[in-house]
Amino acid sequence: MSIIEKSVEVNVPARTAYNQWTQFEEFPRFMDGVLEVRQLDDKMTRWRTNIGGIEKEFDAEITEQIPDKRIAWRSRSGAPNAGVVTFHSLNDQSTRIMVQMDYEPEGIIEKSGDLLGVASRRVEGDLKRFKEFIESKGGETGAWRGKIERPA
Repeated sequence: MSIIEKSVEVNVPARTAYNQWTQFEEFPRFMDGVLEVRQLDDKMTRWRTNIGGIEKEFDAEITEQIPDKRIAWRSRSGAPNAGVVTFHSLNDQSTRIMVQMDYEPEGIIEKSGDLLGVASRRVEGDLKRFKEFIESKGGETGAWRGKIERPA
């Protein structure tokens, strides 16, 4: 398993950043290689990606969701991956978003890219594009305020 840890500071309140992050279907607007995300129900999403010219589809389950604090997930199909996004209020108008992700690269292209730090730079770029996206909007495009408890 490879681990990626990245963060970015955004000039919006934690509630705004969190609300936007719950809009999974908007991810292709700022995540490189993400073609589509469909929300299947409160806990399940279906992702369609293109990484290194290879298109893949997988399902991910939201394993924990605490409004304004954190969203955790794990893949339920496709390449193994799991992670958590946390939202840390710095003051009334700024937030640090932290991403920790564990994943298992598949195939020679992904493994080679992993050795070169491609996935890490991609997540860093995605966070920078999220910052530009949310700050240019001035507010979230929607919100899901439900809570999902971590299984015991």
